[in-house]
Amino acid sequence: MRTILISLMILSTFLPLANAQVADLKGWKVGLATADITPQKPMWLAGYASRTKPSEGAMHPLWAKCLVFEDAQANRSVLLTLDIVGIGADFSQKVRTAISKKAAVPMANILINCSHTHSGPVLDHVLTSIYPLDKDNKAVIASYGTWLADQLIQLSVRAVKDMEPVQLFAKNGVSRVQVNRRANQEKDIDKLKELKGPNDFAVPVFKVQTLSGKLKAIVFGYACHPTVLSGYQWSGDYAGFAQIELEKLYPGTKALFFQGAGGDQNPLPRRTVQLAKQYGKSLAASVERVIEEEMKPLPASFKSAAAGITLPLTTPPTLAELQKIKQDAGSGYIYEWSSNLIDQYKQGKPLLSNYPNYPIHVWDFGGQKLISLGGEITIGYAVKLKEQYGEDIFVMGYTNDVMGYIPTELVLEEGGYEGDTSQRAYGLPSKWAAGIENQILSTINDLINKIQ
Repeated sequence: MRTILISLMILSTFLPLANAQVADLKGWKVGLATADITPQKPMWLAGYASRTKPSEGAMHPLWAKCLVFEDAQANRSVLLTLDIVGIGADFSQKVRTAISKKAAVPMANILINCSHTHSGPVLDHVLTSIYPLDKDNKAVIASYGTWLADQLIQLSVRAVKDMEPVQLFAKNGVSRVQVNRRANQEKDIDKLKELKGPNDFAVPVFKVQTLSGKLKAIVFGYACHPTVLSGYQWSGDYAGFAQIELEKLYPGTKALFFQGAGGDQNPLPRRTVQLAKQYGKSLAASVERVIEEEMKPLPASFKSAAAGITLPLTTPPTLAELQKIKQDAGSGYIYEWSSNLIDQYKQGKPLLSNYPNYPIHVWDFGGQKLISLGGEITIGYAVKLKEQYGEDIFVMGYTNDVMGYIPTELVLEEGGYEGDTSQRAYGLPSKWAAGIENQILSTINDLINKIQ
């Protein structure tokens, strides 16, 4: 009897530890991998039609960073963040298909987010018609794209190998770097007494912490164009400086930035390195505050749903109208855009009447929802989604395919660059048709209901 009692006492002593270990095994696992994706030879920088030559060195490295999440039921998801202006549908499909196979992750559970820095390299099928590219330039771009795709695929493999038990937390911070560029003109910014909106100043933050308490990764987002800089050096712009600052604050930790609904938001004033650093430090301070405060722990449960919908375009211009536009343009990206469409007419190829497979994803990390959309989504989407689903949701744009600006119905009606003419920069024949906002929002609602 005494032997039995002693055995029971020993067993009771180790049961809490055993239970804790079992609980840990049933919690989150996360793997991390990063790669320097700075081009090794001069290339055209993406984002500004005003540039006249390829790159001239780097201000700091450009990065691709990958997190693989696994919940208690072994459901995996992959988040890749890139210091790139955008990726096209074909590139995205190729990379995500390979990652799905190599990392054993469903396609719906893979997001590739682009920071939209305007100081990163040009990729095929994203704004390429706005640059004066010759045959050699195009060959360099194609070669870099092939190399980058392989880097991203390998990142997912490395991240899977790095997986370890972690705790996952989430919370929104706030930063007032963004300025609505439609409502506030850059030339007047120093004189304005009051800035107009709409805006969404939220800074969504995920904290990934090992069971020993070590900070493994910080994932943070913001809705604002990285357009402080417009020179010829590679740079992640303010978002790059924010990541650098956070990795200095937390040595050994990797910081991943994702772009939100920043289609009509700019950092103003801008155009100097000092301002880019200032905005980066300001954003990093907002993240630091969130990290140091109490954050919401997320249970190890992951759900997702995804859809690809067809967005209609308005009637394209006639051949005569395009010829007039080309003549009036004389040069520049409007000239290139109209020339390309004229060539399609002459070859008997029909112009696009819609855009197929616009990507929408809804992820749920233990109750923390993340809504992801393709394209340059304008801030009105974040505002409306938060009105519908609560201020705590995370909204991500520029993901899996950047095919153009995605205006709300109001922006479409108002016109201007984001609502009317910006599609030309992306090679689309005409602007979006009325009703796309309702299509997008109703699809999101369907996806959220699907995973409730």
